Amino acid sequence: MNRNAFLKRSALSAAALASLPTFAHFSSKDEKTLDPKIVRNGEGKQVNVIGDQQTFKLTGADTNGQFTLIEEVNPPGTMIPPHVHTKEDEIFKVLEGELEVTVGNETTILKAGDLAFAPKNVPHMWKVVGDQDCKTILSVFPAGLESMFEELGKLPPGPPDFAKISDICGRYGITFLT
Repeated sequence: MNRNAFLKRSALSAAALASLPTFAHFSSKDEKTLDPKIVRNGEGKQVNVIGDQQTFKLTGADTNGQFTLIEEVNPPGTMIPPHVHTKEDEIFKVLEGELEVTVGNETTILKAGDLAFAPKNVPHMWKVVGDQDCKTILSVFPAGLESMFEELGKLPPGPPDFAKISDICGRYGITFLT
């Protein structure tokens, strides 16, 4: 290829690439502009999800359905049994305390600053271990799981009715492993 043909082809390629962001912008007409939000320590909707103490910091309503951000503060012994999500990925980031997590075939203890990624369709579970409360940030992609957590939070106090819990979770694409 001669120099002029190379320069001409390069210029056309650059022009085509430069126009991509413009086309991408016009193709997302349904995307709404998000409002900024500041959530202070102690703020957010608090929900007791069968013993899992959650505070919703950002929900799908805040993020246009992109993700949900939940703070969990739980005492040692609090746990969620093995289960699988079919619709969302989760990230658990420990801020304080210790959290034993199993994702797939790997079990480990997360300490402050550690995180675990639990992709959809991969079995996972968690349990607070150690001798102090565990503060964790749970990020859920995409949003929507907060609706299930609210529904579970409305169940009556007392021993959990596992059949009812499984039914609610099943409607959101979550199954428990036995």
